[in-house]
Amino acid sequence: MPPHTYKSEYPPDTQIDDGIKTFFENFYQTSDTPTPEAHEKYAAAFTRDAELVMISKVARGYEEILELRKDMWTAVHSRLHTPVKVYPFGSGAGVDEVMLYGSVGYVLKDGRKTDVS
Repeated sequence: MPPHTYKSEYPPDTQIDDGIKTFFENFYQTSDTPTPEAHEKYAAAFTRDAELVMISKVARGYEEILELRKDMWTAVHSRLHTPVKVYPFGSGAGVDEVMLYGSVGYVLKDGRKTDVS
């Protein structure tokens, strides 16, 4: 089995800014890291007035996103995101909207494991 990577596939006929690729690689690596520093880095990845919706929870702005992020780790021992493909809407430097397809595996603190695609 090849080592895990946070690199995604992109459509071959679409030019994607390398900064977008790097953002997603770093974001999901940070997302899988349960340290206080990673919590802050995760929240800082969003704009100051961002709205983050996770199932039924909504967080607005840095402080609420930071608290939501901390709460996301209360029952989770580890998680591993696998971003498989990124589909941009547009091309070149003007791309500011993408759809990402991937999965995440969880190991809960009670020992159960689950995967979500």
